Amino acid sequence: MQIPATVVTYPDGELTGTATVVHTVPLEDGRVGVVLDRTPFHPVDTAWPDQPADRGVLRTSHGDVVVVEIRTGGVHEGELLVGDDLPVRMGTDGWMFVVVHVVDGSAPAVGESVEAHVDAELRAALSAGHTACHLASLALDAALADAWTKDVPTDAAGRPAFDMLAIQTSRITEYGSTDVYRVGKSLRKKGFDPAALADLPSIEERANATLASWAGAAGAIGIHRDDQTLAGRRSWRCELPEGAVELPCGGTHLTSLADIDEMTVSLESSEVPGGIELIMTTSIRITR
Repeated sequence: MQIPATVVTYPDGELTGTATVVHTVPLEDGRVGVVLDRTPFHPVDTAWPDQPADRGVLRTSHGDVVVVEIRTGGVHEGELLVGDDLPVRMGTDGWMFVVVHVVDGSAPAVGESVEAHVDAELRAALSAGHTACHLASLALDAALADAWTKDVPTDAAGRPAFDMLAIQTSRITEYGSTDVYRVGKSLRKKGFDPAALADLPSIEERANATLASWAGAAGAIGIHRDDQTLAGRRSWRCELPEGAVELPCGGTHLTSLADIDEMTVSLESSEVPGGIELIMTTSIRITR
C-alpha cells in the first residue's frame, strides 16, 4: 500500500484547500476513513491528545460529505492503523503518518478531487484556547518561581518549569483549557516546596497579573516548521513584551497577542494519595 504522508496546512492557519483522495478504509459503525494528500484539518494526536479535532465538510462533485471526526493514522509494512490502534508515537522511523477524515456513509473515491472546509468558528475557539493554555503555563511557572530549592530545567521564558515537570493532563477547550498537575515525592525531590501551594489566591493573583500584562500587546504568535508533513516537528513562537519564547507544539493558535482582550486562570487543589493535585482552569476572551 503506497500512501503518501499527509501534507498539513492547519499550522499556517488554513481553513480550506483542494485535495485528492489517496486512500479510504472501512471503520467501525459503517464509517469510512478518508485519507487526502493534503488537508487543513487538525487531527487528535494519539500521544498527547490535548487539542480536540476540527470539524467540517468535504465538498465533492456529488455534494457535501460531513467530517465527523479527524484521527491520526500510521502506515507500516503496508498496513494502515488509525487512532487508538496506532501503537507508536508520531515520527517513529519506518512509519508514514497520515490524517484520517472519518465520514458517515458514502465516501469520495480514491483519485477524486475534493474541497476541504474546516468549521471556522470551532477552529477559532480552539486556537484561542490553545494559545491561552501556553501563556497560562508560563504565567504559572513565573508565579511559582520562588517555590524551588534546587536548580531544575527551565521553561521557554527561563523560569523553573513547574508546568513541564508536574503536568499530568492538558485539555484544550473552546476559549480555554484545563491542566492537571501532580505534586508528589518526585517533584519534592527535584526541589519543589509544596508549602508554596498553601495560598492559591496569591498564586492566582500573580499569574493573572502576568497574563494581563500580555493581553493586547503587539507580539506576533505563530507556528514554525521545517517539514510540511503531519509528522514534521513544529514549534509555537510568541513575542512576549519580555522577549520571544518558543516551545514544541502541534496545535493551532491565534496570530497575535493583540487579538486577546483578557486571560485569567483559576486554581484549585486537593490531597491525593502521595501528594497534591493542582488543577488550573484557563479562560480567554478575544477581540472581535
